[in-house]
Amino acid sequence: MKLNLRVWRQKNAGTEGAMATYEVDGISPDMSFLEMLDTLNEDLILRGEDPVAFDHDCREGICGACSLVIDGDAHGPERTTTCQLHMRSFRDGDTVDVEPWRASAFPVVKDLVVDRSAFDRINQAGGYVSAPTGSAPEAHATPVPKADADSAFEHAECIGCGACVAACPNGSAMLFTSAKINHLNVLPQGAPERETRVLDMVAQMDAEGFGGCTLTGECATACPKGIPLPSIAAMNKEWLRARRKVR
Repeated sequence: MKLNLRVWRQKNAGTEGAMATYEVDGISPDMSFLEMLDTLNEDLILRGEDPVAFDHDCREGICGACSLVIDGDAHGPERTTTCQLHMRSFRDGDTVDVEPWRASAFPVVKDLVVDRSAFDRINQAGGYVSAPTGSAPEAHATPVPKADADSAFEHAECIGCGACVAACPNGSAMLFTSAKINHLNVLPQGAPERETRVLDMVAQMDAEGFGGCTLTGECATACPKGIPLPSIAAMNKEWLRARRKVR
């Protein structure tokens, strides 16, 4: 396969960026998208040019570091992470646009790499459990209703990649924040900080400069792990409940 790539190049956060065009040949349909970018970078290095900077880590669809907007879609045209997107999803001769996450709360570090530490600060604001649970056998001594366990597990699947923010027209982090809050708040171990957690994390989300949620649904559609949109409604109920209790 041969592709024409239009890739966002930006030296650092303080400089303006622009799309650069590259032709990549010899692509196998079985390559992942990141392997295709590796091929591009090998060619650039051989030509004495600066390789394209992009995030990656596990390359197994687990960590979410491989955050790219491909042809306008977060993680590309398939419901998966970029590292698990294979080149068979494209056709020979296609022109493909590759960009970083577009959100004011995710400033560009270089090229396709963005700073997502805002997510870490949201987690730090309230994503903890102070209730002692003991070792694994002792922790199982506290019965957890099946529905609550299933809900917690569903929300724990959020890998914090930021696709929801990149897909949202307002750059909202509501789906990410709701997943982290609901994960802990439905469990008995998370009950002691239930009210303070939701208030502190939502306040931190606002302080980071994320946009407001309009429930358009793009966030849930872009999520590679399928975190459901009703998570936001559940978190809003938690937030309103906490506000009433604090008052």
